[in-house]
Amino acid sequence: MTEENTEADAPRKEDFVRSLANGLKILEAFAAGEPRMTLSEVARRTGLSRASSRRMLHTLVHQGYATTDGRDFSLTPQVLNLGMGFSAGGGLRDVLQPALQTLARTVDESSSASVLAGTEIIYIARVHTRRIMRMDLDVGTRLPAFATSMGRILLGDLGYEELRSTLAGWHRPQLTPTTVTDVDELIALVTEARRAGFAMVDQELEAGLRSVAVPVRHPDHGVVAAMNVSVSAGLESAEESLSRVLDPLRECAERAELSVRAWERGTGALTRHTARASGSIRNA
Repeated sequence: MTEENTEADAPRKEDFVRSLANGLKILEAFAAGEPRMTLSEVARRTGLSRASSRRMLHTLVHQGYATTDGRDFSLTPQVLNLGMGFSAGGGLRDVLQPALQTLARTVDESSSASVLAGTEIIYIARVHTRRIMRMDLDVGTRLPAFATSMGRILLGDLGYEELRSTLAGWHRPQLTPTTVTDVDELIALVTEARRAGFAMVDQELEAGLRSVAVPVRHPDHGVVAAMNVSVSAGLESAEESLSRVLDPLRECAERAELSVRAWERGTGALTRHTARASGSIRNA
């Protein structure tokens, strides 16, 4: 962002509510990898003072968006309501959900769809068959994009320079012993996923979890979402997982692409959403 854009985009003092901005920082601090934090941890992650963090946290608790045991704080499912307007308004969830349901029945595994939101993927649709991860996944769940199969598919829609600068600017923690965190290695994996048309992440996000993802493409807007299947890594080899789920997953994405185009022809919603997203990216 240029200095001129920064000044132009900055809100006037009378239009800026700092307490709201601080509250949003608190909500964003609760990443999927750290669902529980102490007051000190929240203050450190947000850069806010302990006093400000305490006021924001207790306000969230009072309003039902967070809970505390007296030491640790965590968000409640009520925060999902904050994103439901976007999810429902965008309509992608309703468009993709039927295809995911068919996929889940076919492979007897949990399936999901997501979009890229900053450094994370955000789940917009999901069909759950069995629990594999320690955390519960649902619509609105956020996970670090660099360590997920859907994230690598979505990142594959970026140009090389944008991809490199994006990854280099992100925090990339070592989530498991096999998590790839090196920028060059990640670029190679994303590039290969784009060439192959799928990405497989094997126990990089969480031990015992393997996932395979493919893109949902639009002829005018590129990759509009990613779909995946999650399996237990302890029940079969990576090659067996890929052989079992990749073809049904690709067929699911093809059906979803047809549904997305039909939905757009009927509503024009995808074009409007893409235009808003593109504007946001340019101004970010």
